Amino acid sequence: MGLAILPGRASGAVLAADEGLSFWGGVDPASGRVIDAHHPWHGQSLAGRVVMMPTSRGSCTGSGVLLELILSGHAPAALVFSGPEDILTLGAMIADRLFGNALPVLRLSEPDFAALAARPEAVISETTLSAGDLVIPLAPLPVAELALSDQDRALLASSGPEKLAMEIILAMAAIQGARELIDVSQVHIDGCIYASDANRIFAEKMADMGAKVRVPTTMNAISVDRQNWQAQGVPPSFGTPASRLADAYTRMGARPTFTCAPYLLDSAPAQGEDIAWAESNAVIFANTVIGARTVKHPDFLDLLIAMTGRAPRSGVYLTENRHPSRVIRVDPPAGADDAFWPMMGYLAGQIAPDRIPLILGLESLSASRDDLKALCGAFGTTSAAPMLHVAGHTPEADLPLRPGADEIHVTRTDFARIWAELNQGPDEIQLAAFGSPHFSAEETRALLRVMAGRRPAPGVHLVVTVGPQVLRDLRADGTAAELEALGGRIVSDICWCSITEPVFPPETRTLITNSGKYAHYGPGLSGRAVRFGSLSDCVEAAVTGHAPGLPHWLRG
Repeated sequence: MGLAILPGRASGAVLAADEGLSFWGGVDPASGRVIDAHHPWHGQSLAGRVVMMPTSRGSCTGSGVLLELILSGHAPAALVFSGPEDILTLGAMIADRLFGNALPVLRLSEPDFAALAARPEAVISETTLSAGDLVIPLAPLPVAELALSDQDRALLASSGPEKLAMEIILAMAAIQGARELIDVSQVHIDGCIYASDANRIFAEKMADMGAKVRVPTTMNAISVDRQNWQAQGVPPSFGTPASRLADAYTRMGARPTFTCAPYLLDSAPAQGEDIAWAESNAVIFANTVIGARTVKHPDFLDLLIAMTGRAPRSGVYLTENRHPSRVIRVDPPAGADDAFWPMMGYLAGQIAPDRIPLILGLESLSASRDDLKALCGAFGTTSAAPMLHVAGHTPEADLPLRPGADEIHVTRTDFARIWAELNQGPDEIQLAAFGSPHFSAEETRALLRVMAGRRPAPGVHLVVTVGPQVLRDLRADGTAAELEALGGRIVSDICWCSITEPVFPPETRTLITNSGKYAHYGPGLSGRAVRFGSLSDCVEAAVTGHAPGLPHWLRG
């Protein structure tokens, strides 16, 4: 028997894969075509199909992309998962609750999932899934008996937008199997990225209803430099709605922090603190490196939690769900440079796409906060897990393994494969892209040191994206002026995963980045070829116009 997470009627051709897909950065919101160059569905359209995968992965913004697809008529006919999934489910729920557009979301057992994946077409009703001779009964989502506080009941009894917020939070609690809600101390909003007009429509609708945040709330990177986009030549057709989206959240009381690295802010949480963050790299860093507690909240749910201060007590809010269930034992290549850490995160996500891993073997290596930031950002592109553990480097790495945990051994050969996977572009480059996630002040100063007074080659751009707080620090100590004097650019508020032309240099054919996250998403988001390397490799590429080859520490 399957579970009708969101019931409805649908039919269509079956499209199945054994790995998840991030809708944001992986699916064109205007057409439903898969743009993730690393996914087996690349180039195919999801529109009108019964889309099957174990769970989603990657960015929390996927809920906004699905909402856009639903509103524009390019959505899948239905979504079928074999495991828990929140991001796309929440997008479908918002489409139903706020806009009256239902899209069925089902969860099947692994045997039923495999049986359906082998069928060409499927028909879904509220109670049954049929595919030829395969008939799977569908049970409704069990009604959760939650212990509600007096304040929860008061919000449910209100006539304002908080009532809607509580209703959806309780529905998500039922999906997640939560038995109660918890107070959160702060929220980080991811849905302020203008991934599609659906994000703006949702935010302005909530703001016009009078929604206000109840707990301190920060905002992710947005899609324009809020103060300078007109001077940068961004067309009003994009800049105006992107600004309106950001304004809607500030109207509701969110701080205009405009960074995808909220852990760099002065408001960063402490170990053990219950928070509610969206944005995949931020969630993974908070759980992994800080030891704070948050599930990977989908876009839209982040605002609803901020409006109530309450979240379902599920997932890695619970200690028992933070234990690792796969060991990754690593033979670190001798002489590895800073490219090792994002490659390690990317590889760990491939090895543990649906579970929390523990990495062993790196205890003797040094790792800065920025190294771990790069690791977490890359891990989130290939895994749906909200955290990982690294022995010797993260605060909860001594948690006992879950029963049945297995072990996988990786060597230099595995890292060489990752390097090749992320370096499919030609070696002549026109752009060195830094800051995905946003660069810290320390990373920017390190970049300046590696440049050592050298300038990018003619026709090569060097661009760093940072949050407003970091930019103020770089202006204050002169780092920004020194970098700009050498021909580099520092752009605030936006990140590479939300940047558009002309801020993204239009003449670029191939870019190089030291971000494993952007090396993965870059081909689909920018339409350009991508190279990946260490900070020094990226500087050498900018100075010479040519990307280095396989690094010495990966050669046989």
